[in-house]
Amino acid sequence: MYYYKIMNKRLISLATVMVTSLVTMAQLTMDVNTAKLGAPIQSTMYGIFFEDINYAADGGLYGELVKNRSFEFPQHLMGWQTFGDVDVEDDGPFQRCPHYVKLSDPGHRDRRTGLVNEGFFGIGVTKGEQYRFSVWAKAPKGNSAIRVQLIQENSMDERQEFTEQKLDITSTEWKKYTITLTAGKTLKHSKLRIFLNSSNSVCLEHVSLFPVNTYKNRENGMRRDLAQALEDLHPGIFRFPGGCIVEGTDLATRYQWKNSVGPVENRPLNQNRWEHTFDYRYFPDYYQSYGLGFFEFFQLAEDIGAEPLPVISCGLSCQFQNRNPTKPGVHVALDDLDSYIQDALDLVEFANGDITTKWGKVRADMGHPAPFNLKFLGVGNEQWDYDEAHGGYGPVFTLRLKKFCDALRAKYPKLKLIGTTGPNSEGWDFDLLQPRMKELKVDLYDEHYYRNEAWFLSHGLRYDSYDRKGPKVFAGEYACHGKGKKWNHYEAAILEAAHMTGFERNADIVHMTTPAPLFAHVDGWQWRPDQIWYDQTQMFKTVSYYVQQMYATNKGTHVLSLTTPAKTMVSTNRPKKGKPQPVANQEGQNGLFASAAFDKDAGEVIVKVVNTSKEVQAITLNLKDLSGAVTAQTLTLNHQGMDDENSIQRPEFITPKKGSVSVEAGKNLSVIKDQLPAMSFRIYRIKK
Repeated sequence: MYYYKIMNKRLISLATVMVTSLVTMAQLTMDVNTAKLGAPIQSTMYGIFFEDINYAADGGLYGELVKNRSFEFPQHLMGWQTFGDVDVEDDGPFQRCPHYVKLSDPGHRDRRTGLVNEGFFGIGVTKGEQYRFSVWAKAPKGNSAIRVQLIQENSMDERQEFTEQKLDITSTEWKKYTITLTAGKTLKHSKLRIFLNSSNSVCLEHVSLFPVNTYKNRENGMRRDLAQALEDLHPGIFRFPGGCIVEGTDLATRYQWKNSVGPVENRPLNQNRWEHTFDYRYFPDYYQSYGLGFFEFFQLAEDIGAEPLPVISCGLSCQFQNRNPTKPGVHVALDDLDSYIQDALDLVEFANGDITTKWGKVRADMGHPAPFNLKFLGVGNEQWDYDEAHGGYGPVFTLRLKKFCDALRAKYPKLKLIGTTGPNSEGWDFDLLQPRMKELKVDLYDEHYYRNEAWFLSHGLRYDSYDRKGPKVFAGEYACHGKGKKWNHYEAAILEAAHMTGFERNADIVHMTTPAPLFAHVDGWQWRPDQIWYDQTQMFKTVSYYVQQMYATNKGTHVLSLTTPAKTMVSTNRPKKGKPQPVANQEGQNGLFASAAFDKDAGEVIVKVVNTSKEVQAITLNLKDLSGAVTAQTLTLNHQGMDDENSIQRPEFITPKKGSVSVEAGKNLSVIKDQLPAMSFRIYRIKK
């Protein structure tokens, strides 16, 4: 009997421990009102932002494999190794790209003349794939020839070249020649080599090599795997071309869209401000060829189903790099803005104008007679005004923005205009600009924030208190930069997912969001974290990418109210019933963030819950006014290592997993009881 008494006591004690353990686990109940639709969720809610940073264009998304193809770099042969008799000339056939090379006989049968291009960290090729070589060429003295090779310099094979073709140059006048090479190997670091194969000289301009298998098989196309990754994100909005490169280090190096359209051979080189911004990650060969220009941006937006959102210069150079806005040569005076404003007006005509208009005809001549249906335009990037405590220069940005807005609204009243609140999410500059955006009656303003883990954990209610009568919000650049670890680690992605519940809950005022940056070359990055990483032949999607994809493919059409039940608040006088609270890591919510939406097209309720705590959390979802469902489909992002990430070697190390949970029938509601793993993101879809 004594033995049984002891055992009973132990069992009772064990049960007490288990109950206590369960009690300490979060037992959060969330009520979802499925009967009443809230604000519509805009089709533009989740999108992408492209800036030519981290070799995102040349060497990245843009399919061109030859570096400095037109010999227009300030050091005209950068990217090229020459041998024999090679001269650089400057009277070529293209006015804005006048330089070319002349290959002449070296004077001996056993000597060679030619050149080798290194590509962007090497030329990546895949065995069996075809590559289109093209060149503008002439033979001043009549019939000449070149040999075109793909080579592996460090090969232990008998021959360096693994594919070769002879190309006859027959005209004494400039003419475009094209051949197709088939790769006999898969290599990340091959090179393009050209031999003069005649005693007669030959002139070469715009030496180009593209995969035949580009995205949509376009001749001046995008790298297929990278463009497909953008399409797979299902973006609603596509912001381009920057970012800081819109502004330029100075006015001369700002992004000028008119230089990026028309024949690709005649698009002038532009210096990229990311060449020289960071001396600790310095790439002196980083320029913009403009091969990926505004026509290609608009076309890509159309291809991936996103609304295009171009951003234009407002006449202010990068204010980070030019602290004194009164310094001559770095900012345009207010009275001298006419040409900049005209560029903006002409851009809208290029995108939307009839083919009988000047710039509509340019678009049509490039192969797209139909308009691109541009609806949005951003004016300026991260510009700001000054107060007396910070330079005292006054409203340098808003005065310029007003002139743009007045002119654009007069001619295109339906166009939605986007201003900015500067480079910060709070502080004196943000506080100065936010009310001025309302005064100017911009349609949206662009907010940027790169912040650490603590900021994301504490700003879940950021948009709940925003002015509902002011401009709508465009979160145009944001990312969680882990303190001391700015790579694409898992924890940062989970905190981004948590923050995004606030976007969805406040869809009445948050109309657009685009994280940043988008692309990064593993050998040529300057800024991180990024959504998509790649080398010359492979790519991988980061956990942050998958977070964006999970939201975009489970967006819904309308917000649903999701709150914790009202609690009784005890005061000194008498108990008082509190208000239901949104789930955004508030007191007692144990690191949970949540939002809900309804998809009218699918007839489904969609609930998103993020557990940012280091413990398993038990939740109950009361789906009010929903009955009949027996199963909810789930999509879960869950991983143990907070500093882990995907990589070229392990591209699918961390990915979302599909599953399901049972749904219990209640009184005029359906109930989901679940346990969320520590540091996880789960989406529930339930048929209504």
